[in-house]
Amino acid sequence: MEALQPARRANRGRVRTTAHMAANWWRTVSTSIWIISLVSSARTRNYSPNEVTLLDTRTVPGELKWAASPSEGGWEEVSIMDEKNIPIRTYQVCNVLEPNQNNWLRTDWIPRSGAQRVYVEVKFTLRDCNSLPGVTGTCKETFNLYYHESNEDRESYIKESSFIKVDTVAADESFTQVDVGDRIMKLNTEVRDVKVTTRKGFYLAFQDVGACIALVSVRVFYKTCPLTVRNLATFPDTVTGADTSSLVEVRGSCVNQSEEREEPKMYCGADGEWLVPIGGCLCKPGYEEKSGTCKACSAGFYKAKASDAECSKCPLHSHSLRDGANVCDCHTGFFRGDADPPSMACTQPPSAPQQLISVVNETSVVLEWAPPRRLGGRSDTSYSLECLICQSGSHAPADGRAAPRNRTVSQPQLQHGGVGMQSDQGIVGPEVQLGRGVLQSWPGSDISSQLCLPCGSDVLFSPDQTGLQTTRVVVSKLRAHTHYTFIVHSRNGVSQVSGAGASQSASVSVTTNQAAPSPVSTIQVTDVTRHSLSLSWQQPERPNGVILEYEVKFYEKDQRERSYRIMRTFLRSVDVTSLNPLTVYVFHVRARTAAGYGDYSTPFEFSTNSDPFPLIGEGVNSAFLLLSISAVGILLLISAAVFIISRRRSKYSKTKQDSEEEKHLNPGVKIYVDPFTYEDPDQAIHEFAKEIDVSSIHIEKVIGIGEFGEVCSGRLRMQGKREIYVAIKSLKAGYSDKQRRDFLSEASIMGQFDHPNIIRL
Repeated sequence: MEALQPARRANRGRVRTTAHMAANWWRTVSTSIWIISLVSSARTRNYSPNEVTLLDTRTVPGELKWAASPSEGGWEEVSIMDEKNIPIRTYQVCNVLEPNQNNWLRTDWIPRSGAQRVYVEVKFTLRDCNSLPGVTGTCKETFNLYYHESNEDRESYIKESSFIKVDTVAADESFTQVDVGDRIMKLNTEVRDVKVTTRKGFYLAFQDVGACIALVSVRVFYKTCPLTVRNLATFPDTVTGADTSSLVEVRGSCVNQSEEREEPKMYCGADGEWLVPIGGCLCKPGYEEKSGTCKACSAGFYKAKASDAECSKCPLHSHSLRDGANVCDCHTGFFRGDADPPSMACTQPPSAPQQLISVVNETSVVLEWAPPRRLGGRSDTSYSLECLICQSGSHAPADGRAAPRNRTVSQPQLQHGGVGMQSDQGIVGPEVQLGRGVLQSWPGSDISSQLCLPCGSDVLFSPDQTGLQTTRVVVSKLRAHTHYTFIVHSRNGVSQVSGAGASQSASVSVTTNQAAPSPVSTIQVTDVTRHSLSLSWQQPERPNGVILEYEVKFYEKDQRERSYRIMRTFLRSVDVTSLNPLTVYVFHVRARTAAGYGDYSTPFEFSTNSDPFPLIGEGVNSAFLLLSISAVGILLLISAAVFIISRRRSKYSKTKQDSEEEKHLNPGVKIYVDPFTYEDPDQAIHEFAKEIDVSSIHIEKVIGIGEFGEVCSGRLRMQGKREIYVAIKSLKAGYSDKQRRDFLSEASIMGQFDHPNIIRL
């Protein structure tokens, strides 16, 4: 009110005044009174955190000194005090009595500071034209807002044509004289947004066209999406886009001690709000999420992998002594396997198998045992067997008593004759390597040392030797009268990492009995006549001792063992005589040792009065059978040809000459040439047959025997061609010159044939 006193005193001193002077006086009085009444309510307020202020007239110290046009009689800067006696700068104009008003007010240059869209907040009061007498047609209730982008921060004058109109601003409420008297505040707040992207800064301008208005404050700001943490990813302050519908994509960065689960992204909206969070981060192993950050797991807790889970307490028999553990360490004596997850309790290897017993049956042993007393807290116990052949200086019990023959219960001393011995601690004595064997001491036994060697790959274990889930194994194909030691190891998932050795095993020693030999695998015919067959065979694969004799059983195939004969021999061959001609016989052979006879071989069938070949026998290939029949046919054909040719040998010169003439007279017609017309059979064989490199031929077995040669089955592999099965005929050892000539002549004859019904040489 004190600011109005000079105006009132001047008013009292005047007797007359013009209408214009009266209007100006009223304008000043009415506007100033209203401004004073609203100052306490127009104080600086708290702004939204996503708004960055570029200009606020309420915080500018001193005068604003904005450019005005005209400089006199238009916009006026007025300073008022708030309740704390802090000056506030305002601009007002009230030329309502004069028509065609064009009063401009321009701000100073405002740097945009990276903003692409700014917001202009104007707080103002406006006088109701209807409450003013005599202003009809000249009083307005709006003003215009303009902007101008520029890189110049010191433009001295207002160039109206360079400004772009933003909007015409109207008041939502206007005040009257009554409001002034009642001290009622009617403050309007309008916000407009402007796109500014082409220059470093801009100017704002306000155009009055005849209103009674007071600009209480002007604030210019832009919006940002503020710094935030979402899904453990930090997103920085981000200026909104230039358009009202713009979405600015922002990539976040993981907070400390976290890693990306999926690339974190969000979109900054035009209103300064974060939208559409995508992806995020996870706390690293040893850390858990707490209030948007990753905190280390406390001692006694752990977290094994990056996830959104919390830290877990250490599993049984483990601990963590430091913060941020990703796995808990096992207590002494406990272990974690390579395949065990960190969440699994630490465990121990199993103890040795219990109650290991053995049952010997000739050359096989049945081993049985009970599970370990301690499984170590695991369910993956498995067993493996070790087999050793041991030699010692003593083979009888110390007390001289006969031991049981076939059943063994593990005892702390070594026994023989099928009796086993177990040590729950395995082979625990000192070991000395001797070549490929192990010199082994046995505490508690009457044997000072044993030399033990691995059993080898011939021994069979059923169901298996390693990785056993059962507690029973059958060991077969052992040697007769041999001392064996079997060691059963118990293992689980931590046995290897624990370094546990012989303490997790039990052992038993046995001596196998005398066993019969295995069957004879094959029988071959070495000679055949109308009334006899000569047979031979190989020793059984497992003789199990010294072969004392062989027994040959045979019978006519049609009799089917109703009537058979038996022959015995010390050799691996026999001549069977007094046979019927053209008859098929079935033969079986078995061997005998001191333990008795072994099993008979599979049946082999051979026929008298023909080239011997297996008709029905295990392992006989049908291709070889076909080759055998073909070879017999060849021999018959060759024999007939030799007989015919031998009658023509006296016609040597004439036949040769005629054949040479016919070669010229009848080209395209193949003429047969008698090889016996050649003085040298080598010349004939080179003319009618092709020599093959011996390395291309692989002979497999004899399938027939002829008059002066043998027929074998084999394979021929020529360069660039696939391998084929062939029959191969060769001279017997000790052949005569005549037999050699006949052999080469047969080859010369066969070399001249090229017919689908005749086997090709």
